[in-house]
Amino acid sequence: KKGFAVLAFDPIGQGERIQYFKDDGKNRFGATHEHSYPGTQMFVAGFTPASYFIWDGIRAVDYLLTRKEIDAKRIGIAGRSGGGTQSAYIAAFDPRIAAVAPECYLTSFDKLLRSNGPQDAEQLFMHGIEKGFDLADLLEVRAPRPALMVTTTNDIFSIEGAREVFQEASAAYKAMNKSENLQMVEDDAGHASTLKNREASYAFFQKHLHLPGNPKDETVQLFTDEELYATKTGNVYSSLKGENLFSLNLKNTNRDIPEKPVSSFDVLQKAVLELSGYQTPEPSAEKMFCGRINRETYDIEKYLISAAAGSYLPILWMKPREKAIGTVVLIDEKGKKEAAGTGGLADRLTREGYEVVLPDLSRTGELSDAALPGGDARIEETPLNLWYLGILTNKSLVSGRMEEIRLLVDFVKSKATGTQKISLIATGTLCADALQASMIDADMFERKIFLEPLVSFRSLVTGFEYRPKYVMSSVAGGLKHYDLPQLLAVQRAQSTLVIGPVAGDGRALGAEEINKHYRHSLKSQQIIPSAGGHPEENISKVISFLK
Repeated sequence: KKGFAVLAFDPIGQGERIQYFKDDGKNRFGATHEHSYPGTQMFVAGFTPASYFIWDGIRAVDYLLTRKEIDAKRIGIAGRSGGGTQSAYIAAFDPRIAAVAPECYLTSFDKLLRSNGPQDAEQLFMHGIEKGFDLADLLEVRAPRPALMVTTTNDIFSIEGAREVFQEASAAYKAMNKSENLQMVEDDAGHASTLKNREASYAFFQKHLHLPGNPKDETVQLFTDEELYATKTGNVYSSLKGENLFSLNLKNTNRDIPEKPVSSFDVLQKAVLELSGYQTPEPSAEKMFCGRINRETYDIEKYLISAAAGSYLPILWMKPREKAIGTVVLIDEKGKKEAAGTGGLADRLTREGYEVVLPDLSRTGELSDAALPGGDARIEETPLNLWYLGILTNKSLVSGRMEEIRLLVDFVKSKATGTQKISLIATGTLCADALQASMIDADMFERKIFLEPLVSFRSLVTGFEYRPKYVMSSVAGGLKHYDLPQLLAVQRAQSTLVIGPVAGDGRALGAEEINKHYRHSLKSQQIIPSAGGHPEENISKVISFLK
């Protein structure tokens, strides 16, 4: 109505580009999870979903320039929320954008991480924070071309951070004697479009795209979704049978990341330690005894040991009253309380004469509430935004758990009354963390047992469906350098037992699939299917292997 030609397109996972549906045909996810579910798979493989969102915008501009009524020198871009993200990105990457007005997005990482945390996957640049990137840079790289920050005081993106972005970027515009080309408008509202902000946007584009007119908001007649469909089915994937984020990532993975051959322990050790961000932890400064519980034939001692950044690891130490025949560290994905139950694996091992050390590692047991306060990437109760933080900082969650395991081993060696040889048992999602931790030192554990471990990181990206909980134990981009079967293959001969490996979707693998995935390890390690509904049989296999 104000004379602008407007091209609106559906971002990936929105409108006619929905990728995930329930059996009844309804959308499975909201827009942000449509971005994060496949976007997470892309990060595992080492690719950045933002690149596809940016490319969409570049292609939109390419299309505009094929039309004779479009002036190539007067192209603007605007969007709100995820559209604010994309408009800021696209304007930073495509010099053909003359003016940009991102709405309800720009803030500083400092304020974002102290409020809602990282948002959905396309809002992340791999290792961005570590490399010095902040969101003000999206404006600074295009200075002095016109930009309007459209903000609200109660947005999910901190207004204080937005003000910091404006202040920093203003210095760049001032240095180029174009201070008037950077503006900011804010309104008292939540994560929403407001009358004040819309009218400020109209005026901004009217000025900088040289199309004068009345900036007042006008009433418009909205079309229905169906009237706006560009495809017969209302979905490009069902209509055109084209690619989606999953299929594109699968192609890239299969093309650019061939299955890794078995390498040496030293080569894989270097890759795991460097890519994860692992740092050798300082010895625990505090080791606090917190009480004792007496059972029929053994005692349970409780400890707290200091770990990184002022945190503490809670530990149960189950000790037979007779001299122990060995020490086992048991890392259970459900936490130490569950693992210490009567009749369970820890109980049986202690009755067999082993000291059993049960810790709660990060995000398990007493530490399970460790999460960022908000964010759009909590899928299947898994706070992927925590994992995303590691992507931004190049300090993975895996590295933290590896450092905790190293501290734990040092603590056990300092206090064990039995043999100094320590064996490790891990269950479920923590198996991948434990296997990567075993690369710290080839002799850290005498024996290693993994119960229902993820078979490979590749299985997280090769299936349309996967369980997000397994992602938390992966290093973004690590798949380009190593995978779990390769780490298993370089363990000392006959030192490892694997029971019941599962695929990325949580499905238990049969004997044929086990042979395929572990073909390089079958002669040197024991790898068997789970006994399924017979946990007693699995426990017996564990005890037999330790002996």
